[in-house]
Amino acid sequence: MEPPTPHKRTGRPRSAEADRAILGATREALVELGWGKLTLSDVAARAGVAKTTLYRRWAGKNELVVDAIAALFEEQLDLPDLGSLQADIRGVVLRFAALLDHPAIRTGLMAVVAEATHDDALRLRIREAVVDRQKHLVLLGRARAQSRGEIPPDDTDPALTARDADLIFDVIAGSVVHRVMVSATPVDDDWADRLALLLVLGLSGVRSG
Repeated sequence: MEPPTPHKRTGRPRSAEADRAILGATREALVELGWGKLTLSDVAARAGVAKTTLYRRWAGKNELVVDAIAALFEEQLDLPDLGSLQADIRGVVLRFAALLDHPAIRTGLMAVVAEATHDDALRLRIREAVVDRQKHLVLLGRARAQSRGEIPPDDTDPALTARDADLIFDVIAGSVVHRVMVSATPVDDDWADRLALLLVLGLSGVRSG
């Protein structure tokens, strides 16, 4: 899967191979050096490209790290059809937790979220590159569950449907992020089962409104 595309810039055509090398080098540097010591010069050297190549694609370290993290999410987080809503949710919870335990994501995500508290543009980039790209899993999971008759159909108002999708995503992502990155407690099979059951019980009786 192609890495997320940073904001368009003028200049020579982009190289997907160079982008992959740069994003991979960024994750490697995050693991080895940590957020504070990571520099664009080091990333360029690891990726085998000129430093100017990075600046043509990314305004700075914050944006580069967000895209490096987003690419990893895109590559590894999807929604296999496991036959039931509860199984689908459980699968996503376990895979999301495993991603958050990845050293590059653990280091980079906490850092850029902290930086975004005083940077509105960075906060928007995180939302667009990471959060919004994963919300399609909620819509896909709900559509599957509705086709199986496990939960009621969506409300006819698209705005209410989108609002509910946001809430479901926030509950799943927020629970797992807090468990893994704040409480520093493993997400095991039992916890994933109980969270999935809690969500299924709620979703089966709630309509948009």
